[in-house]
Amino acid sequence: MPSVPDPGSDVAVYVHWPYCARICPYCDFNVVRDRGRSEEQARLVAAILNDLERQAGLTGPRGLASIFFGGGTPSLMAPDAVAAVIERARELFTPAGPVEITLEANPTDAEADRFAALAAAGVNRLSMGVQALDDAALAFLGRNHSAEEARRAVGVARTAFPRLSIDLIYAWPGQTPDGWRGELTEALALGFEHVSPYQLTIEPTTAFGRAVARGAWAPADDDLAADLYETTQRVLRDAGFEAYEVSNHARGAEARSAHNMHVWRGGDYLGVGPGAHGRLTLAGARTATVAHRSIGDYVGGVAAAAPWAERETQSPLEAAEERVLLGLRTVEGVSMGLLSGLGLSSSAGPLGGLIEDGFLAVSNGRVAATVAGRSVLDSVLKALLV
Repeated sequence: MPSVPDPGSDVAVYVHWPYCARICPYCDFNVVRDRGRSEEQARLVAAILNDLERQAGLTGPRGLASIFFGGGTPSLMAPDAVAAVIERARELFTPAGPVEITLEANPTDAEADRFAALAAAGVNRLSMGVQALDDAALAFLGRNHSAEEARRAVGVARTAFPRLSIDLIYAWPGQTPDGWRGELTEALALGFEHVSPYQLTIEPTTAFGRAVARGAWAPADDDLAADLYETTQRVLRDAGFEAYEVSNHARGAEARSAHNMHVWRGGDYLGVGPGAHGRLTLAGARTATVAHRSIGDYVGGVAAAAPWAERETQSPLEAAEERVLLGLRTVEGVSMGLLSGLGLSSSAGPLGGLIEDGFLAVSNGRVAATVAGRSVLDSVLKALLV
């Protein structure tokens, strides 16, 4: 296993843009409908810029690792506002070299028309929520684009951005492993370098959660979900994509998400925007932050120099356990020294048992989940961090 870069003191910036043209029935993120909110959005952009400055004052001089615009649907954000946030972040945190700047988008024709302007604003990596290439599945998932729109949008994005990732959702009702294999194969022909396939998850507070609770439909059972997961891994592996994280596949190490890798390696990151989470080293202690969720509370909080609804100093144990939870999601794993510091031994106890049973493996002083372990990672982590 090659050496793993240390995130050091560099910070990444996560920007949460909460507006969506439509609220998807499976979504439990902090989002609102994008209707008649232009004045509110202008206030939010100003608050995000001010929040960046305030947090930079807390952290002191740092290098800039990456910028990630998530949501919500940040491709609905005005390109000049995107450019202003990027410029402010680069002024406050010194880039050591090229900086990956990712923005999430939906593949509607209207948004695809904005891709060139977003690229000109400084975005160099697009993450597109394709979700499916089947119109019936897209309708079920509540998406406001068609499969043909998705194909066109990917083509436009490939000409506008140096890097392109797409998201796909599987395990929707009626889907079969053969059908999913065909859809994945069709998607691969579109020519992206990174894909994040997610199993449909039912959260109780969503429209899907309420529908399942009243018996309107049932999610895939464990056996079918496992078959679909194995199909995902096999098709993408055969196409040259490495599963470098549980739900992320890249065609070569250079195509991995630099922002996500920084977070999974335990690097500091600022969270700005309503409900954004952050992790910062302040006064020598790892600090977890959560911004106010409502747009009004966030804007008012920034104005009062109090944008966070939560700020918690993690204990060394909490910080180490979180690092294990994140690191074991990736092929890099975590250092044996980190696990030893938690009182874990590779020859005994829960760690030794998981290694013996083939769910974890040790190589060059690092511990990583095996193929078998990654398919049941939640159970592995629960057993490890009892």
